[in-house]
Amino acid sequence: MKKALTAFCCLWLAAAGLAGQDYKGKARVLGVIHDQDGNPVPGVKVTFFLPVAGGGFSVASDEEGKWTAAWLRRGSWNVDFEKVGYEPRKISLNVSESEKNPEVKIALKKVEGLFLTDDLKKELTAANALFDAKDYAGALAAFQAMVEKYPEAYILNKNVGNCHFALDRYAEAEAAYQKILARDPGNADAIVLIGNTYANRNENEKALEWYNKIEIGKIKDSTVLYNIGTEYFNLAKIEEAAKYFKAAVDIQGDNLDALYRLGLAYVNLQRNAEAVAAFEAYLKIDSTSDQAAQVRNLVELLKK
Repeated sequence: MKKALTAFCCLWLAAAGLAGQDYKGKARVLGVIHDQDGNPVPGVKVTFFLPVAGGGFSVASDEEGKWTAAWLRRGSWNVDFEKVGYEPRKISLNVSESEKNPEVKIALKKVEGLFLTDDLKKELTAANALFDAKDYAGALAAFQAMVEKYPEAYILNKNVGNCHFALDRYAEAEAAYQKILARDPGNADAIVLIGNTYANRNENEKALEWYNKIEIGKIKDSTVLYNIGTEYFNLAKIEEAAKYFKAAVDIQGDNLDALYRLGLAYVNLQRNAEAVAAFEAYLKIDSTSDQAAQVRNLVELLKK
């Protein structure tokens, strides 16, 4: 009985192993992938899945955009085409084992920004978790590996730079941000971040050179605007500082630091009515702190 049971188990395990390969057959399919301009797209992940078998496999396109899938079973296959920087494509493909299958020609469309594939999402989530846990060295290694693995994901150099920045390695951070500008010269985020590296190196004039490359209206982050305004304020360029503090407040009305500095800038510019308005807006949000007491005193003096 024991021998019979052992034999049955072996047969069941063998059948289970074969079940995982139920998608295999004798068919072969060739394909080629181009972008919308007719250029070959290498490194595209081509995933075959046969629903009736519950299994499949992946291949990748070569430098000429060509790929080959072999040992396919006949039937209707789902085929996905994925590469970072391109819109994914999904098709249904009827595969024959008795006749030659026609070549599959696919055009992938480039996309602006970073289009995440499932694989990249997983790696990005893991790397971001390391960064959030302040394991900056571990996050840096993960982001660098992604940039090397997915060259089209050049925007991830921002994450590489941010890791260097968190480690106080500002020259290395700048070098990473510059790689973004090499591909996208007008990238506002990268320009601001390079400015930040100079600000943290106490090279304020150089920081402002970078900040001035961006029109103020194109900056949508209140904190960034506040930081730029602070650089101008510290250099006694009060008119420019006020513009940035005002823009920061316009985006985020409860930015207390920006409201406070905006009021001070207006005081320095002798625009007292505007200073009072900024300080009163501050007091509507914070009326109990030590700084609120100082703001209240300023309002009283200005109104006199």
